[in-house]
Amino acid sequence: MYDSLRKKIFGGDNVVSLSDVRYLPRWIILIIDIIILVVSLFLSTYIIEKITQREFIYDDKSLVFLSIIVINALFMYVFKTYAGIIRHSTFTDLFKLLTSCFCTMVTVATINIFYFWFTGGKFILTPYLILYFIISFMGLFLFRLYVKEFFHIVREYRRSTLKKRILVLGIDEQSIAIARAILDNPSLPYHVVGFLTQRTDSKRASLLGKPILSKEKIEKHSKEELLVDGVIIIKEMMSKDEMNSWVNLFLEKDFNIFKAPSVQKLRDSDLGGSIRNLQIEDLLNRKPIKIESEDVRSRHFNKTILVTGGAGSIGSEIVRQVAQFNPSLIVVLDQAETPLYDIELEMREKFPHITFKFVLADVSNKHRIEPLFQTYNFSMVYHAAAYKHVPLVEENPHEGIIVNVLGSRIIATLSSKYNVNRFVMVSTDKAVNPTNVMGASKRAAELFVQSLQNVEGNKTKFITTRFGNVLGSNGSVIPYFKKQIEAGGPVTITHPDIVRYFMTIPEACELVLQAGTMGHGGEIFVFDMGEPVKILDLARRMIKLSGFEPNIDIKIIYTGLRPGEKLYEELLSDDAKTLPTHNEKIMISKDPSMAFSEIESMINLVTRAAVKRDKVEVVRILKTIVPEFRSNNSIYEILDK
Repeated sequence: MYDSLRKKIFGGDNVVSLSDVRYLPRWIILIIDIIILVVSLFLSTYIIEKITQREFIYDDKSLVFLSIIVINALFMYVFKTYAGIIRHSTFTDLFKLLTSCFCTMVTVATINIFYFWFTGGKFILTPYLILYFIISFMGLFLFRLYVKEFFHIVREYRRSTLKKRILVLGIDEQSIAIARAILDNPSLPYHVVGFLTQRTDSKRASLLGKPILSKEKIEKHSKEELLVDGVIIIKEMMSKDEMNSWVNLFLEKDFNIFKAPSVQKLRDSDLGGSIRNLQIEDLLNRKPIKIESEDVRSRHFNKTILVTGGAGSIGSEIVRQVAQFNPSLIVVLDQAETPLYDIELEMREKFPHITFKFVLADVSNKHRIEPLFQTYNFSMVYHAAAYKHVPLVEENPHEGIIVNVLGSRIIATLSSKYNVNRFVMVSTDKAVNPTNVMGASKRAAELFVQSLQNVEGNKTKFITTRFGNVLGSNGSVIPYFKKQIEAGGPVTITHPDIVRYFMTIPEACELVLQAGTMGHGGEIFVFDMGEPVKILDLARRMIKLSGFEPNIDIKIIYTGLRPGEKLYEELLSDDAKTLPTHNEKIMISKDPSMAFSEIESMINLVTRAAVKRDKVEVVRILKTIVPEFRSNNSIYEILDK
């Protein structure tokens, strides 16, 4: 310690932090304690003399005082009252002080008795001794208490200067519980400085000793004036509109925005990991679809399930959700080797009691697929395998036909042939009035699947689900923007006016499971996806949530629409009608359909063209199958003329 202080003082740095003073030497503590004893002795004498109006009656006052101090110091040495680190004093240290003072009083009282026997007088009067015992003990105790509290205050101050100064949004029980948990956990990097509410009647009130600020005050002052770094919100306690309103204000004021779990999900052990930066997904989330768990469970419990594209974003989530209903077997099929291996490792760890079979295969290879239907008596088939990236499929339309159309045909036909109870196809909103090959190929697959429903002898219920962009899926815009922001920009957007619908992966898969339960065959289910989101607004919010300023710290540039891309996605075709279901978030789209013989012959034509790698012929036939298909920003626009 001395070397450290000497280097600071004589090495040019004259600032000595309290953190550099580890602890005082024991002999200094003993000297301070003796000084307290001397003061206590004189103070007790002064009090007695003032009360009795008489001076100390003994001639050799200094000898008596010295004897008492020596005896007390001796017992302090015996009980090592000076040995502990004061700022870490405990009840044990307090007990040692009490014992040493008590032993001192008993010893002096014993000397008094012997002194009286031999001299007939008193060494010291009992009132002096009792008062000295009380004052000396209190003095020694308060010295340690004040030192302990002083270091605690200094430590908390130093911690608070290093922590983020945050407000807690809300003054309800949930918000108070979160604030108390943060205050009680000194290891967290947050320091609660107050609460925030929309109410205006709480200006002079406080919670947990912290002030309550109104929304009006936040609007009128900057975060520098408020001495606040950020805000913690509890997402579950607010509606989407309330959350957007608050977040807009916080982003405008450049606050860091953190989200905390609800009290029901809160555990002290993982509170630090539960408080995270607010993500753009939190602002786009809606209330999830309400699943009739018993109906879904009965469809999957002890059944054999096939999931194609089971290693993809949607397919893997379907596998996760289906596994919760304890099927007898889940066959996961995908042509991507590494993602299939990853989902295998995850499923075998999370669901060791479920039987899985992971199959590396292409859905367009009938000779590879049919043995699976022969071997396993599938009850449910979820068909999520597809090529979905618009520019890639636009450049390679023949490959899109092979997987999206031929693959769907093979899986659906085999499902009917082997009497699968239900076939659920995952489609896309890009199949509605398509402007690209990918969307048109999915619409062609929809038409074929629908047509199978009315084929003579068919016992399978064919069901289609259609939804928009999925948050966090492979290749989706949000992970793409995140990578660009982490790299320092720029963030690239194809067009300033482009808008898209969004939903989460769990929501999408809940729709698929719900549709498989409620469908009677031949339906196309669409989801009420709320309001579309402008991609430019999405990018700006993501940049702000990352702590940057759009077009200052992170540039936004426009690259132009990609081949086949359109500004607005639709969930329903122009001439489609919708029917409600018992779930207000799910509707049935009554799109035009085709007879099986007609669509089958057209599928044969486009498949032969795809095998020949004749791109133009593939798209020309596809436009015949899907007459509403109008190419946009694509070389195939010439075919529309």
